[in-house]
Amino acid sequence: MRNTRTKSNWEIIRKLFNDIHLWVGLIAGIFVFVICLSGTIYVYNTEIRELASSHLHKVTPEANKIDIEQLSEIVKVESNARITGFTIPSSQSKSYQISTRKEGDNSRGGVTYYINPYNGEILGNSKEESKVATFMGSMFSLHRWLLLDKVETPIFEGLANQKLGSYISGAMTILFTIGLLTGIVIWFPRKIKRWRQGLTIKFNSNWKRINHDIHNSLSLYSFVFLLLMGITGPQWSFEWYRTGLRKALGTYEAPAAPAKGGNARGADSKENTENISQAAITLLPMSSYLETVNTSFPYEGDIRVTIPADNEDIISISKFKAGFFTPAAANQIKLKVQDASVHETMIFRDKPFNERVSGSIKALHVGDVYGQFSKLIYFLACLIATSLPVTGTLIWINKLKKKKGSKVKVSRKPVLVTHESI
Repeated sequence: MRNTRTKSNWEIIRKLFNDIHLWVGLIAGIFVFVICLSGTIYVYNTEIRELASSHLHKVTPEANKIDIEQLSEIVKVESNARITGFTIPSSQSKSYQISTRKEGDNSRGGVTYYINPYNGEILGNSKEESKVATFMGSMFSLHRWLLLDKVETPIFEGLANQKLGSYISGAMTILFTIGLLTGIVIWFPRKIKRWRQGLTIKFNSNWKRINHDIHNSLSLYSFVFLLLMGITGPQWSFEWYRTGLRKALGTYEAPAAPAKGGNARGADSKENTENISQAAITLLPMSSYLETVNTSFPYEGDIRVTIPADNEDIISISKFKAGFFTPAAANQIKLKVQDASVHETMIFRDKPFNERVSGSIKALHVGDVYGQFSKLIYFLACLIATSLPVTGTLIWINKLKKKKGSKVKVSRKPVLVTHESI
């Protein structure tokens, strides 16, 4: 006699989410694998680059350091460019980084020089590409644009390949997020008392069961971190997504409309700028500014200084805490160039929660939130994400074989084949 048991609402909903989870995984699987694999490697981008180019970053500590003004002058002569800023590391065995930009150079970031603060030796610059740096650049391109930015011939007329790659990776990340949300729904067992089964991997079972447990259990353990990656990722692909995310956080600011006549700052502002420029402001010894910074932020950390243009009277300095478990966000202080007095202080932890989240979107995506501690967690989570398309596909193939096998068997009584979760 045919089993005519009516399915419960939960079973109907669960099957719907199960089907969505399946098709999302099949559509985005290969892209998710590539994006997550490259992302896993790129978590330690800075560390890998520094390890491969240790001659640029490592120095032998000595008794005294050379003043930053003298180091800047050495770099200025070498580069024949304007000094735009520098980074002073808290570690005594690391080189200083001095950023430069030539007039008319519109490239992103300019050129950074690495210099020994003890003897003034220029160790190299950011334009010196090593094989490892080239590889890490390819990993970033694969993660962000699926390497389409390296394809010269346009695939679709009127659409840059880089933009196309960005659209695809963004769309696949959205599908990945949908897969996470549907997966957490179908993870819940029919009977709550069996929830512990979804947290363990039965290594003494056959490989199919182990694969199933790996897919379910590991994805659950890494769910929060993968969800953060998935939610933040598409903002670099879609303007509408970035705007929506900022609006959801309450930090969206509409672009300022240009003033009539093409001058957004107005004639008075231009006149004032010219007057300031004519009386170019002279910087004090950098030690004066650094003393104020260390007094305001009395902790060990890297200091990053942005050199103001001739017509600006404010110097901006950021200080990052050092340590294994420390926030990646910096505290910032703005000082008056004339006397090194405090113009404005911005303590990151004092900002409203929504502003802190909004200002940490990149850190939340790459795992650079609490130093090496969060990087390690993100590395493991991203490694799990890389495995999900593989384990999920194997589960699907096994179910197809099982379903096909059940149809081949001949039985006098109809057999009800239940739909299990993926």
